[in-house]
Amino acid sequence: MAEHSEGLSPLATGLKGRCPRCGEGHLFTGFLTVAESCDACGLDFSFADSGDGPAVLIMFPVGTIVVAGWLITDALFGWPAVAQLAIWLPMTLILSLLMLRPFKGAMINLQYKTGARPGGELGERDDT
Repeated sequence: MAEHSEGLSPLATGLKGRCPRCGEGHLFTGFLTVAESCDACGLDFSFADSGDGPAVLIMFPVGTIVVAGWLITDALFGWPAVAQLAIWLPMTLILSLLMLRPFKGAMINLQYKTGARPGGELGERDDT
C-alpha cells in the first residue's frame, strides 16, 4: 500500500490523472470514467464529483484561442467563412477533448485536497 504524501500537488497529480493521496494510482479507468478506487493505495473515489466544472473551465481558454485564431487569420488572409469554419470547428473539438481529462483530474484532486464533497458539503479526508 502506498503512503500518503502531503507534498503532492493536487494540480500536478490531477493533470497527470493520478491518485490525489499517493500520486501513483490511476484516477481514470476510461477517458473520463473515474475509477472506483486507487489501484496503488486503495483510496475510495466515491467522493469524486467534478460536475460541469472542467467543461466550464475549458470553455474560456478554448474560446479565446479559437476566436483569436479566427480573427487573426481573417485579418491576415481574408479567408471565406466556410474555410474558417473548416479550420476552427475541428480545432474547438480537438482542444476541448485534449483539455477535458486533465482538468477533470485536477478538479477531483483539488476536491480531495480541500475536503469538498458533492452538494457543497465539507467532509473529512480519508487519509487512512
